[in-house]
Amino acid sequence: MAGKMIVATGNRNKMIEIREILSDVDVEIVSMKEAGIRVEIVENGRSFAENSAIKALTVAKASGEMAIADDSGLVIDCLRGEPGIWSARYMGEDTSYDLKNRTLISRVNDFCRGYEAAGGALAAMEGAEFLESWTAGEKQTPETLNDRPGADENGKPGRLRSARFVCACTCAWPDGTVKTIVGRMEGRIAYAPAGSHGFGYDPIFYLPQLGKTSAELLPEEKNAISHRGKAFTAMHDYLVAIL
Repeated sequence: MAGKMIVATGNRNKMIEIREILSDVDVEIVSMKEAGIRVEIVENGRSFAENSAIKALTVAKASGEMAIADDSGLVIDCLRGEPGIWSARYMGEDTSYDLKNRTLISRVNDFCRGYEAAGGALAAMEGAEFLESWTAGEKQTPETLNDRPGADENGKPGRLRSARFVCACTCAWPDGTVKTIVGRMEGRIAYAPAGSHGFGYDPIFYLPQLGKTSAELLPEEKNAISHRGKAFTAMHDYLVAIL
């Protein structure tokens, strides 16, 4: 093997996903705990990419080994990108994701009702800038709302509820060299949490093309299309090529 690669996370669920995706890379994949690394990581970056690089570099320099890290989160357009890079700390790190998820659904519902009450007058709506951030570049007026604010003609979450998961994955070496890859998964905010797989915000992230939330996907299904799966799969290919 080409040595160790330390995963800069204390999240057990992330560790499982990362090990599955990088299982055939020619390195021994270990957690910070397994490597005996205890170091303070100050995530003071202004983007997912900056934070992932901070984590990977901190661990690489502290351990003298190659390190890999990710910074990921949920970006909700109508909430001006919240919770974004503060996804893990939204409402406090000790707050349950059940409460976080229900709070975000409530806030998105409030935006949609406000949009409806304003008769679709985007200029009158706080947070209307979300239309400019649609990654597909679609500038069309959202579909007519029905009795479920932000719903499409089939009663499923519509464009007003647009959101995405973003993952920046960084591999770093003790000499300061870094490689960062970003993956995204587009979706919409559901009306209620659903599903028992995954973790964090997965139960409220609805995938229109599948008619399911991220938490309703099996691990292998999620890894094939998720933001983290895309970022780490691309990183996998990069590492296989250089190691």
